[in-house]
Amino acid sequence: MLPDVGVVIAAAGKSERLGGETPKQFRSLAGVPLLLRAVRPFLANPAVREVVVVLPPNMAERPPAWLGEVVGDRLRLAAGGSSRVESVSRGFAVLAPACSIVLVHDGARPFPSSEVIDAVVAGARQGSAAIAAVPLFDTLKEAAETSVLRTIPRASLWRAQTPQGFPRALLARALSTAGSRATPPTDEAQLVEELGEPVHLVPDSARNLKITTEDEFRLAEALALTPP
Repeated sequence: MLPDVGVVIAAAGKSERLGGETPKQFRSLAGVPLLLRAVRPFLANPAVREVVVVLPPNMAERPPAWLGEVVGDRLRLAAGGSSRVESVSRGFAVLAPACSIVLVHDGARPFPSSEVIDAVVAGARQGSAAIAAVPLFDTLKEAAETSVLRTIPRASLWRAQTPQGFPRALLARALSTAGSRATPPTDEAQLVEELGEPVHLVPDSARNLKITTEDEFRLAEALALTPP
């Protein structure tokens, strides 16, 4: 089978919660840029035809040298928009028509495993959305500021991660609805859910964390030095 998987890496965020002059996706994580760690597993996958990395507009024109050096037939850049869904839509528009399966991955998740990537692709090949996720084990509290209102049952709750995989036509339909929403979706699978289409869970590992805080960055540095 010829490679037919396209990947959109969402890396256009400003990293406001983490802070600092350098957006988190461009920071060095145990000697390797965080974003490069997120990209490499997809470039190494034989089913992947191409990867589109969506960057802040100013950096899409002048990417860091370590990223510019690997741009080519299988890695392309796109300028992001004002929201995640707009950025993903712009990256999606750049993908070659031959990409019949599309994965979306967070540029701030540096440790996607090859096994989960393969499982998400396999799920999307069945004709529906498939997303990496982990079951919740913490006790969840709904609160008003710092006052607990109630405890939320966790038995059926999962934390959505990425990659998230879709048949190309399904993702196109989902993204086309984003402009009609009052609030932006938090992930692409939410748009698919709202179409009434099924979304299947692919069990993942908590190692595939998304870095949003300095504590998580320190944890990721420790994981980078620890074999999977």
